[in-house]
Amino acid sequence: MNASLNKVAVFGATGHTGRFVVDELIRRGMVPVALARDSGKLAAAGFVERGIQTRCVSIDNNAALDHALHGVVALINCAGPFLETADQLAAAAVRNGVHYLDVSAEQMSAHDTLNKFDSPAREAGVLILPAMGFYGGLADLLATAVIGEWDAVDDIRIGIALDSWHPTEGTRITGARNTAHRLVVSDGKLLPMTLPAAEIAWDYAQPFGRLDAIEVPFSEVILMTQHLKIVQLHTYLNLSALKDIRDPLTPPPAAADESGKSAQVFLVEVIATKDGVTRKLAAQGRDIYGFTAPLICEAVQRILQGEVKERSGAHAPGAVFDARSYLRALAPELVCSFET
Repeated sequence: MNASLNKVAVFGATGHTGRFVVDELIRRGMVPVALARDSGKLAAAGFVERGIQTRCVSIDNNAALDHALHGVVALINCAGPFLETADQLAAAAVRNGVHYLDVSAEQMSAHDTLNKFDSPAREAGVLILPAMGFYGGLADLLATAVIGEWDAVDDIRIGIALDSWHPTEGTRITGARNTAHRLVVSDGKLLPMTLPAAEIAWDYAQPFGRLDAIEVPFSEVILMTQHLKIVQLHTYLNLSALKDIRDPLTPPPAAADESGKSAQVFLVEVIATKDGVTRKLAAQGRDIYGFTAPLICEAVQRILQGEVKERSGAHAPGAVFDARSYLRALAPELVCSFET
């Protein structure tokens, strides 16, 4: 692919997830442009020494943003809280005819991005894909794949298990500022989750087994309601992982090998039921932050190669890509198993 046609800007490139994304773009033959608000962090990240172009830019300066996006075909936003960054960056992308993707787990950010930018993105001929991270995009793709030819579904339950959750600084900041009431789907309507959050026992596949879990919906709820007809939709996270992230003494993720990924193991199970028939799709991998990089970079690559169902507008990934093909392409980072 010609370098002039595959230059991708990464905002928040100096952050934990941003660095994984920069490396993944290079691995896939694309050309990253590292964007950040802090010139010192950009210099310390070693991008220039690796031949990676850097641009220091503030999201509050439209002229600077336009300059930073000159010559790029897509913008990946890795800098949360996304309620504070997505609006300005998506607007800049549309203004400059650039595809926009982010990794937000924040429901309201995904909701606002999808609703505000659909028409402008169609007029600009670009795609807007919010929440293309572990929390959000992965579950949407899994649900789309498991539903298959069904035109509607009675119930979807999503069970997420992490053997530990060592949060990044960005995760902690986002969690502290994201105080919006979480949404679920009940009786076909997007409604506030009932409090206190429901606690259940979930029989996860190995290596997890039966664990206590609590309802914690993320941005996948917003994505799925954009294109799937669902009567009930609820997401659960194992309680021990939630306790990890709520503990201020839990350290940030530590690299377990030269890839920079931690040893964390994750499992996502999606169970769909229609007219008494149940289907289940499970996906297992390593390091939710490290995995987000191939997940979102696969989207960029497919967009640039024209492997899309929609060529413009704001969408959930399941509405844009062939979900099963997409998930297969993520192997070996993601191992999926389907049950009926």
